[in-house]
Amino acid sequence: MARYTGPKTKIARKFGEAIFGDDKAFEKRNYPPGQHGANKRRGKKSEYSLQLMEKQKAKYTYGILEKQFRNMFKKATAARGITGEILLQLCESRLDNVVFRLGLSPSRSGARQLVSHRHITVNGEFVNIPSYQLKAGDVVAVREKSKSLDIIQNSLSNSSTVYEWMTWNNETKQGTFVAVPERVQIPENINEQFIVELYSK
Repeated sequence: MARYTGPKTKIARKFGEAIFGDDKAFEKRNYPPGQHGANKRRGKKSEYSLQLMEKQKAKYTYGILEKQFRNMFKKATAARGITGEILLQLCESRLDNVVFRLGLSPSRSGARQLVSHRHITVNGEFVNIPSYQLKAGDVVAVREKSKSLDIIQNSLSNSSTVYEWMTWNNETKQGTFVAVPERVQIPENINEQFIVELYSK
């Protein structure tokens, strides 16, 4: 299972945003990495540079590697609607992302691990594929044996964000992916139009 395993704070500093969640190291040094740090004079970025950076930010945010991300873009292009919005909706519909959004894990990488270790069910069936695409009405739940896991309990107790496109029942430890979110509902700071322009060259 391919995934990025390198230094996360360095990547977050590159984009100037804590894209992997709360990061104390990022808060201390929230300027780009490099020998001269915050004092380095940086010229104006080219159009291509801005487009590439936006694509990289989206990939790192959702934990998707290039081949998979490009395939998702092709799928978004073939669908009816605005390509950039559909691309982000596909990212949001991934099982690992929904597990993260439901508050079962403090990070997407942790959510990915919960899925691949068979702690999560979809409509009562075990699904251990993090990239599994959910459809409106799908029920995501913690399997019975895993409900008492400390990592899940701690994450739920620290989670307070509620998303309009999903519901959660804390007693039964199950949530419903009610609908694919609209672009305005997706909180990620990503300029999807730049990604579309980059791949359309």
